[in-house]
Amino acid sequence: MISGVLLDLAGVLYDGEEPVPGAAEAVVRLRESGLPIRFVSNTTRTAKRAILDQLGRLGFPASDGELFTPAQAARTWLQQHNLSPQLLVHPDLLPDFDDLAASGGKAVVVGDAGETFNYLALNQAFRALIDGAKLVALAPNRAFKDTDGKLSLDAGPFVAALEFASQTRAIVLGKPSPAFFLSALASMNCPKAAAVMVGDDAETDVTGALQAGLAHALLVRTGKYRRGDEHRFTPPPTATVDDISTAVDWILAARS
Repeated sequence: MISGVLLDLAGVLYDGEEPVPGAAEAVVRLRESGLPIRFVSNTTRTAKRAILDQLGRLGFPASDGELFTPAQAARTWLQQHNLSPQLLVHPDLLPDFDDLAASGGKAVVVGDAGETFNYLALNQAFRALIDGAKLVALAPNRAFKDTDGKLSLDAGPFVAALEFASQTRAIVLGKPSPAFFLSALASMNCPKAAAVMVGDDAETDVTGALQAGLAHALLVRTGKYRRGDEHRFTPPPTATVDDISTAVDWILAARS
């Protein structure tokens, strides 16, 4: 039984500014089937409003409540813990942290900062951490598919460096955090045992979802997928499929 679907974005629905062939039609088929959808992205270079605009422009219209991002989760977490952020993020992500006031302590928030990852910024973060700040990772991804079609370093290696230097452990708020998956499922009243995740990252999307208790997780051979990814992490994907279109075929067949 499947009663809810979580979809990754980059690498599953689109690459850069190009939709994956057949992806828009696949999402329409899911919607027409009556299955609720949530879009769960570990993108930390782009503000939520810009992601929604991109989705609409590429043929995947979505409401604010259908999109879950690590920055959104971080903002909620900071407010709950009354902490002010020291941001080590991409400049395009800053709007998601506007007007965030706190009177308590500090948290170093790390996303994919791109060229902002330099010695000065990393050392400032390190000094804040050894002075007692919490370390918050928006996402721990190792790499992402860049605009030139090759893999580039994501935030994960920089988070690991800060963990090593400061001898602290990061609080991960995006995938593969179980709370991230479960908050998306809760928004559509979908139990874990009836949920399926579709992603191109075997570690954070697929293994993360299964470890969070989701019944199924499908790995697509688009985006950052590389041959053999389905065997690199445990638990492995429920199924490895060519693309989002074949993933939807699988979901609709499993539902019936």
